[in-house]
Amino acid sequence: MESLADTTWDVIIAGTGLSQSLLALALSRSGKKVLQLDQNPHYGGPDAAFSLDEAQEWVTGVNQHPGRSPFEDAKIFTYQHLPDSPRSPPSQNDSEGSEPLAGTPDIRPKLAASRTYTLSLSPYFLYTRSALISILISSKVYRQLEFVALGSWWIHTGTQAADANESGATSIFHRVPGNREDVFADTHISMKSKRTLMRFLRHISKSPDDAERDSAEELLVPFSEYLSSKFSVPGDLLHALHSLSLSQRSAQDTPAEYAVPRVQRHLSSIGSMGPGFGGVVSKYGGASEILQVACRACAVGGGAVALAIGIEYLEDEGSVNEEHPVQVQLTTGESVRSKVVVGSVWDLPGQEQSPPSAQVARSISIVSSNFASLLPITTEGQPLPASTILMFPGDTLSHPQSPPVYLQINSSDTGDCPRQQSVIYGSVALPGPEGHTLLECAVDRLLRAEGPQAMILWSMRYTQSGRFGNDGSPATIHKHSDHVYSFPPSSLDLSWEDEVVDMVKEAWTKIVGDEEDHDDFMIFEDREGTSDD
Repeated sequence: MESLADTTWDVIIAGTGLSQSLLALALSRSGKKVLQLDQNPHYGGPDAAFSLDEAQEWVTGVNQHPGRSPFEDAKIFTYQHLPDSPRSPPSQNDSEGSEPLAGTPDIRPKLAASRTYTLSLSPYFLYTRSALISILISSKVYRQLEFVALGSWWIHTGTQAADANESGATSIFHRVPGNREDVFADTHISMKSKRTLMRFLRHISKSPDDAERDSAEELLVPFSEYLSSKFSVPGDLLHALHSLSLSQRSAQDTPAEYAVPRVQRHLSSIGSMGPGFGGVVSKYGGASEILQVACRACAVGGGAVALAIGIEYLEDEGSVNEEHPVQVQLTTGESVRSKVVVGSVWDLPGQEQSPPSAQVARSISIVSSNFASLLPITTEGQPLPASTILMFPGDTLSHPQSPPVYLQINSSDTGDCPRQQSVIYGSVALPGPEGHTLLECAVDRLLRAEGPQAMILWSMRYTQSGRFGNDGSPATIHKHSDHVYSFPPSSLDLSWEDEVVDMVKEAWTKIVGDEEDHDDFMIFEDREGTSDD
């Protein structure tokens, strides 16, 4: 095998997260010699997805090497379910269960083989009007991907529904209306509240050039104040509208300038790719599958990808070596040179970094239920949803001062798990044990409402560092020297944020300079034999 040191590289990219992998693809198609490294033995960094065995290896690595990644305090729990005791307490890293009595069939739900699961560390979805979808189409990468529809939003009400027709999980959740028809068909909302809600929806649907659109000053207030003062939105609708923004802070702590554009994005996305849905999930691990397709396409374009190889240190010697100014010492002992080095904040040792601005507690739970009642078809012609979003306001979990808890349920149609099971991804902007307790409480409420057949078979909890889209500081590429750049900490938001595509284009533009028309970013011609015809 040819040594990496035998080639002088145009660009070395540290990390295989989605941002780095998209950049590597763009640069390789611009004729650059690209070397993409990852200190981990797997693809993805913070966007990785794992089988059960790989998840166990990852947890061990996180806890043995603190500070080497944006993750900490990772734990895995397995559960023993006796036939007469469907909800037994978890056992950390205990994979042994009690055996059934001799001569009786073992009807307890069980985990399937390790590789039948694809569990994502960052399971964000894509709105159908996302900039990422646009570049996946223009680059032809979409041909190697499969997407499934995201379904409804649900709000935890904290009380059991009085409607006898509602059973299972829908008995404690209220579906958030997504359009005019939903609003007037909703039996939980009073007629007065429906008129108020329609007035708000009409207002935020106005074009950017409309004179009645909000001024910048009107949006410099909390979202809760904006809704109550400008539209007299009643309290029972506040949580529903707040959930559409996907803000992980409370409505009182979420600026209207953050929430309003995201509610607009949510509503405008519905129907843009088909009736009844506004978001999609990439099958087989979400972002992990997208980035691996990008890495393979980079290799086809002449790039090289090497796992389990990191950067020991680097030095910009521009004053001495103008052609390939950056010397990079690899963890293998090899020394390579490059014109430019780009990486994540976790993959460039010795470089001054801006610390992550936020932390969240996250959980992944494999459950023995398909939650069919939460994945309804609500519009004629709508594809069957494979994923749905649940929001638990803090006050419905007996923690009024706490931020909301979000659960994303992925059915087996996402490829995350076998049939008749689901994967529940949880997130709350409260790190450590306090956040994990809230996540556990939310998942337990959901399972108790769904019924005794819904049991946790396996779960993982961890804390992740990064940044929120509403932290007040724009995400930009950081310049360490004339030839060394880094991406900021990963977004902790629940949907893909378009600013990430902007950052990838910014990095690409800095590197290619005037060699390429910047309007041609990620617009690729068909390679021979790969057209749709």
